[in-house]
Amino acid sequence: MKKNVMLCGGCQSNNAQKVRNDAGQDVDERLHSIESALQAEKDWAKATLNSIGDAVLTTDLNCRITYLNRVAEALTGWPSAEALGMPLDQVLTLVNNQTFQTTANPARRAMEENRTVGLAIGCVLIRQNGSQLEIEDSAAPIHDSHGTTVGAVIVFHDAQHSLARAEQLAYQAQCDALTGLPNRFLFAERLARAIGLAKRHQHHVGLIYLDVDNFKTVNDSLGHATGDCLLQVVASHLRKCIRDTDTVCRYGGDEFIVLLSEIEKLSDAVSVAEKILHALAMPCCVGHYQLSINVSIGISGDFQPSCPNGCL
Repeated sequence: MKKNVMLCGGCQSNNAQKVRNDAGQDVDERLHSIESALQAEKDWAKATLNSIGDAVLTTDLNCRITYLNRVAEALTGWPSAEALGMPLDQVLTLVNNQTFQTTANPARRAMEENRTVGLAIGCVLIRQNGSQLEIEDSAAPIHDSHGTTVGAVIVFHDAQHSLARAEQLAYQAQCDALTGLPNRFLFAERLARAIGLAKRHQHHVGLIYLDVDNFKTVNDSLGHATGDCLLQVVASHLRKCIRDTDTVCRYGGDEFIVLLSEIEKLSDAVSVAEKILHALAMPCCVGHYQLSINVSIGISGDFQPSCPNGCL
């Protein structure tokens, strides 16, 4: 009986060891799973930050670099391998574009004020090779799960890109995409200005309206690409027939308006209209075709004493 008891105790000891081993293996598997999930999340975040168009840079509480995405590497000229652990001021050296004095550290300011802060206007980044780049940026504190500040993130981009984009949007808002001529909105502004100048200088304002004859036939028989090319040819001829102070506008479809500012008499507008007709009457190459362009023209203006400028 004693022998049986001892054997049973040995079985219990072996079973307990097996349970402990299984539990340990289970913990290891869960830890490995958590580590894999965290690494996957980290890789996903890194891939996301490398895919955006802005530069992203992070620091610790001591304003030392902890991360740069690819755009940040390109703009600063610093590879991540060299920049990590370096003071922010050495990697993101910012100066005023007028005085070239060093500007305030945006990461430190964001952490001290515990809020998102913008970069001062006119800041220039001195890149690793000494070249200069005007940038726009903002910095914000990074908080852990308890709300404690643990660092800062700075997002910045080339300011020239913003300016170029703003100029592009302004151009698109005021100009016809096909011909490059002012659209009806810009035309309205210039007409109002011309009327004001004409009143002040005791001159007149003339308008020449024209549309392309049989334009629909050209579109239907030769294709829309040829029709577009025809409108571009007309626009080119109209530009050559006016003064720098005048405006030619594509009002819509095949309709154009020429604004003649500060002219003396009706015959001045007639002369420009005749010049336009002569220029368009010459056969020209439109796409793959040789075409003669016919237009219908009308003239309007404030030439009669009974017609105030407002009647335009």
